[in-house]
Amino acid sequence: MLTVDFGRLPVSAGERLLDLGCGGGRHAFEAARRGAWVVAMDTDRGELDRVTATFAAMVQAGEIPDGAAGRAVAGDATCIPFPDGAFDKVIAAEVLEHLPADQTAMNEIARVLRPGGMAAVTVPAWLPERICWRLSDDYHNNEGGHIRIFTRRELVTKLTRSGLTITGHHHAHALHSPYWWVKCAVGVHNDEHPLASAFHKVLVWDIMRKPAVTRLADQALNPLIGKSLVVYADKHATA
Repeated sequence: MLTVDFGRLPVSAGERLLDLGCGGGRHAFEAARRGAWVVAMDTDRGELDRVTATFAAMVQAGEIPDGAAGRAVAGDATCIPFPDGAFDKVIAAEVLEHLPADQTAMNEIARVLRPGGMAAVTVPAWLPERICWRLSDDYHNNEGGHIRIFTRRELVTKLTRSGLTITGHHHAHALHSPYWWVKCAVGVHNDEHPLASAFHKVLVWDIMRKPAVTRLADQALNPLIGKSLVVYADKHATA
């Protein structure tokens, strides 16, 4: 399930892409399939081991074209271990809401982008996130959890302050918002609750089958209750 629209962040063969805070690696894998040289970076060693294993399986299956590659690297978003201008594209999906020094991380994203490079940054959208916080302390009040709720204005202001130029935005995953509201209402760790379990099955069905009815509903509801806000930005070519 991709949050970033690769139509808005086009990735070409041979480009260098950093997936910052890669988690399970969903965006890194898609970029590698498109022919990029991908670095998937995270602080979670367990996730990085799984990403490495998946990259290896993709190579074995012929899913990564010749000239492309993917590797997992441990690193801190506030001190990215790569030189200035090292990447053509940077993705930071659902990362900044976890970081006390979010502006420092955005400055680092701008630093490692080459002049003319592009970034896609996603965070939980304000309204769905606000509802989750109101319904459950357990949703966010835990080690490594969400420590802030971004408005679009705040995210755009901070990315602009880092030296990037905003080029567009959209919302994604509207159908996931009510699922998380249900989870927060019945207990975020109560996966066996009948309503939460049934909703989860619907989401899995939607992801696997992509039926027209849910795709249309998602598109119609995204501007209102999309779970994620996605912002795209460029680094000026003369930077």
